[in-house]
Amino acid sequence: MNASVRKAAPPATETAAPEVFRNWVGGQWREAGSGLTFDDENPAHRNSAIARFQASEPVDMRAAVEAAAAALPAWRGTALGERQTTCARLLDLLKAERENLATIVCRENGKTIREARAEVDSALIEGRHHVNQASAFGGHTLPISATGMTGWVQYHPVGVVGIVSPWNYPVNVMCRKAIPALLMGNAVVFKPASYTPWSGIFMAALTARAGLPPGVFNCVTGAGSSVGDALVDDARVRAISFTGSTAVGKRIQQRAAANLTRTQLELGGKNALIVMDDADLEAALTAVMTAGFGCAGQWCTATSRLLLHDAVHDRFLDMLARRCERLVLGDPLDEHTEMGPVAGFRQFEGVAQAIATAEREGARKVTGGVAEGALAEGYFVRPTVFAGVTPDMAIFRDEIFGPVLAVVRFRDLDEALALANRSVYGLSSGIFTQRLDASLRYIAEIEAGVAHVNMHTGFKDPSLPFGGWKESGYGPPENARQGLEFFVEAKSVYLKHAPRGR
Repeated sequence: MNASVRKAAPPATETAAPEVFRNWVGGQWREAGSGLTFDDENPAHRNSAIARFQASEPVDMRAAVEAAAAALPAWRGTALGERQTTCARLLDLLKAERENLATIVCRENGKTIREARAEVDSALIEGRHHVNQASAFGGHTLPISATGMTGWVQYHPVGVVGIVSPWNYPVNVMCRKAIPALLMGNAVVFKPASYTPWSGIFMAALTARAGLPPGVFNCVTGAGSSVGDALVDDARVRAISFTGSTAVGKRIQQRAAANLTRTQLELGGKNALIVMDDADLEAALTAVMTAGFGCAGQWCTATSRLLLHDAVHDRFLDMLARRCERLVLGDPLDEHTEMGPVAGFRQFEGVAQAIATAEREGARKVTGGVAEGALAEGYFVRPTVFAGVTPDMAIFRDEIFGPVLAVVRFRDLDEALALANRSVYGLSSGIFTQRLDASLRYIAEIEAGVAHVNMHTGFKDPSLPFGGWKESGYGPPENARQGLEFFVEAKSVYLKHAPRGR
């Protein structure tokens, strides 16, 4: 059986000459020195060009870093209250432009319009949390062992920081990184993903409207192998916050080490959800559909391994297959569409290859696969479920980053935890059970930075740290107090009191 289909008819604007956007550097819109551009494709329509962006080179990135370095002293010297007011204005503008930005995200990323609106809403929630928590973030006085002395810790901006955001959540992740950096008095150079440059340029325009001084926020588009490397290699950049694949994160870490540049790396995942024999199966099914196939499975906290207890395996697998086959695929701008395409050609080819490898290695495809018919006009993959998966298979081991779910059977909690932890990744996880002892043991033993009980693996709140273990992350996590701490240097101060009588 096939998932339901709604054909994605290209909007009229897709056939018009695409608008050309420039980089935002030093408070000015600038063309790349090469004079070259690249097309931004709508993944629902192969070979479309919805807009064009600067194919920047290292010289363009160096100019952005220079602009940030020049703007840093004045911005660093502004009062925290002023920085909070400016960032709050940015968030007010983001709220006012919610529908416009959601439409851009939908068109260049492929997630549904409802998912795109939810992303903007998440950015607002996280951004406001950081604006508010900055008021309570600061130095503190400490007792000193020597007499006649007072000591305290105070914080200073790191300096120029580089932010490299992913294409799957181009607005939310940018705000999660850039707003804390700006609040702490840093100047930012932002490199958006090449799949989603329009979202980045749109956000850059909002920073200008919010009143950020020229050079405090800069945005340069282009290939990671060119401008991304130039950003990481520049000794004037004192911190890099990156979200993306583990392979690219390792490469950034190696390059950053040359200048002892601090890094915050939020990387890949192969997240497991355990469904015990006493689980609420309807609730678990909703969680699997949300985290497994939301945003076409393209989020780092997606459920990609589903571990089912023997007693519920067959029943739950049947429930899951039927739900997948009812999922409505099609035009992401259609309010009724439940899942859009994957984000582009390379993404599509990688997911298709992973599906073929799983079949070749002996996993049983229960439902799904590469979409055919009208949906072949875009990069559509139906929600795909494989059963009979074993730990030696690539589908169990490798991050696919698409709507592909590996189902594994287990006998007891011991085996479930061993399977869940049998991964180089350790980002998110979950368990469905009604037993307190099982929940507590799972929380204690799961090797992941995020643990969920009776909820989907993608949930997070800005009041708690967000980061992964093992090859899912490196450096301080995002969000919570740690999300601000990454962007400051600590200074220990000792003040000796003058002797009495003087």
